Order: sequence, then structure tokens, then C-alpha cells
Amino acid sequence: MKLKKVNGLKGTVTVPGDKSISHRAVMFGSISNGLTEITNFLQGADCLATIDCFRNMGIEIDNTSDRILVHGKGLHGLSKPSDTLDVRNSGTTTRLICGILSGQPFESTLSGDASLNARPMGRIITPLSSMGANIQSVYKNNRAPLYIRPAALHGIHYHSNVSSAQVKSAILLAGLYAEGPTKVTEPVLSRNHTELMLKGFGADIHSVIEEDGMSATAAILPSQTLEGQKIIVPGDISSAAYFIAAGLLVPNSEILIQNVGINPTRAGILKVCQDMGGDITFLNKKTAGGEPTADLLVRTSTLHGTTIEGSLIPTLIDEIPMIAVLAAYAEGTTIIKNAEELKVKETDRIETVTVNLKAMGADITPTDDGMIIHGTGTLHGTKIHSFLDHRIAMAFSIAGLAAEGETEILKNHCVDISYPTFYETLQTLC
Repeated sequence: MKLKKVNGLKGTVTVPGDKSISHRAVMFGSISNGLTEITNFLQGADCLATIDCFRNMGIEIDNTSDRILVHGKGLHGLSKPSDTLDVRNSGTTTRLICGILSGQPFESTLSGDASLNARPMGRIITPLSSMGANIQSVYKNNRAPLYIRPAALHGIHYHSNVSSAQVKSAILLAGLYAEGPTKVTEPVLSRNHTELMLKGFGADIHSVIEEDGMSATAAILPSQTLEGQKIIVPGDISSAAYFIAAGLLVPNSEILIQNVGINPTRAGILKVCQDMGGDITFLNKKTAGGEPTADLLVRTSTLHGTTIEGSLIPTLIDEIPMIAVLAAYAEGTTIIKNAEELKVKETDRIETVTVNLKAMGADITPTDDGMIIHGTGTLHGTKIHSFLDHRIAMAFSIAGLAAEGETEILKNHCVDISYPTFYETLQTLC
């Protein structure tokens, strides 16, 4: 994909459904009684992997043009898969499904592509094992493939050293099948889609912010039944991020992004953009199923550097590649720290962001837990290596719209993981 500098992006876009919520709606619907109806589901490769996994465990799932119908069989209605569960490139599928599989009366094996099988799974193996789960890394390297055998689970109070919604969710889902209460305390509250949605399905679950004002604890009791729900998936803030950035960076732009999820545990990019001087107006705010949404009106802005750290990081970890591009175009210095989690995404995003921004002429220094970017105000086009990371490909596509000369995104097809129509949508604004 080749991109050139443009002058003015105008129009209205609707971004695909939220990836995290789409995953969870299928999973929770599958272990609930009766029908779960999902609209605005994200038809990306990762979420389709989740559908395929549950179909392989006997769940009938209708993927129609306008909705997903999950015919749930209850908490104990899954059946032994006929083959290895193929999670493809989806870390969310892998980690969350392990919590469910740990409580099943059958053995299972799951594996993904080379990238997925290189990602760390010890962070879920350790807590699930402490609950009594019989889960093993096949090659004994704390990575997939993972082999899970039946086991009796008991509740624990797990103090996580990382704020990760995937880790938290895996433990809470295992807690549905455990004896006694299960609690997860994390250093900073991570995205809370699991807690909100499980409550809607009927689980006995609650969350509290601890007295220190930072750490958070989610607690769940074992359930007898969950009940199917109607889920309307809000637009994915991670997908909206690219059009927010485009509207801020490209001169003479005005973009309206409709029905975007603005859950505060997830929407840190909005705060960062506003802190940098971004002109973003919230319209038509509403809440459905516990998830707040709004239309976002974004206009071209003069941006300045900022510091991004601490409790803000879990709310925008997936958007940091895009934020780094904004910082390169901004005036002054932007410091990103406490973001070690970037190293264990589809790529080491500290490294891949640094490599590509330097290639475009940015002044960027990687650190152990983030990066320091001295904004230059301008970048130049070059060949960008996506490293088959969808967020790298999309972030640097936006960079190319404001860069001098031509920018070429290599292996740009990786955007299919989360946003198959990204380039078509972008073209409508040019």
C-alpha cells in the first residue's frame, strides 16, 4: 500500500465493532443458556478465530450479514473438540479461553500461528495452576501450544504484577467453575469489559478500587447458570484511534466518527489527544449494556508534547503506536513510560515503532518501558515494515498521509486482523 500527503480529510465514518467486546460476547454467549444475539460484531480474523473455537466445541453459531446468533448450551454444555483449537493470531482468544477450558471435563489443546506461539503464556498458566488447573505448555517454554486436562478448581485471591485485562479475565472465567470466591487484584484497573458483560449475563461479580486509589480488585462467585443476552457492540476505540489521529494531523480536516466506545478503562487516547491540544468534541453520549458511547468530532489541531505514564497506560496500550506518530509531529517532547507491556504484543512495539519512526526522520529514543520522542513537526515518506503487526501498519498509514513524499506500507494485509476495511474507509475521507 502506497500513500501520499493529502490536504484535508472530510466526512463521516463508522468503525468496526469493538474487538475486545466482540470476543467476549461470543465466549459468554456460548457458555450461557439460550440465545445470545450480537450486532455490530467485528468480522476480523481474531474474532472469527473465537467463533471457530467454540464451534469446534459443539456450539452452533450463525454468522449472518447483520448479526451473530450464538446458541448457548450453558456453563457445562461444551464438548471435547475434535482437533486442536486454532486460535490463529489472537492473544485474547488464547488467554480467555484457557480460563473456560480449565473448568471443563474434557482435555483440549490450543495453538496459533508462529507469532501467537511466541507470546508469553506464563502469566495465565501460573494463576490458573494455583486454582488447581492442569494446564501445560507443550514445549515447556510457557508459550502455546497449551494442553489442558480436567481438574477440580478452587477460588484464589491473585495479586497480579501486571494490569492486564486478559490475565484478569482468564482467572475470573475459571472462577465461574471454581469452588468458592475468586478475586484478582491488579496494580491499576485494566479494561473492565469482562466484569460489565458477565454481570449482564447474570454472574455474581463486582469490582472495587482499593483504598490506595490505584489498585483494583474484581471478585466473582461460581455460577450455576448464565443467561443469553442481546449485545450491541460499540465501535472500537482502537480502530477509531487512526481516524482521530488523521483528523488531528492532516491540515484542513474535519472527521465525524460515529458510535465509538468511550469506556474510561479503555479510552485513554482521548485524554492524551486532548492533553496534547487536540480538538475533539463529544456528541450524542449514551450508555448501552454498561458501555458508554459517543460520536467524536475531530478537527485539525496544533499538538504539543506530553507525558504518558502510570494508570493511564492500561487504558491506551494498543493505541501507543498511533500516539507515538502524533508525538513525532507535535511540538516539544513526549515521554511514554511504564509501558513494558508493549514488548509482548504482536511485535515488540517499542522496537517496531522506533525502527519505523526513525526511518521517517523522527527523533525517538527507545527505553526499557517506553520511548522519548522529540517532535520535529515533519516526517518524510519511506518504506515501512509492518512486521505483520496490524497496529503498526495502520498507525504508519496515517503517518504517511501527513509525511512529505511517498510512504509504502509493506505487508499491509495484516490489517485484516482487526480492521479488514481500513483502507477502503480511509479512502472515503480523501
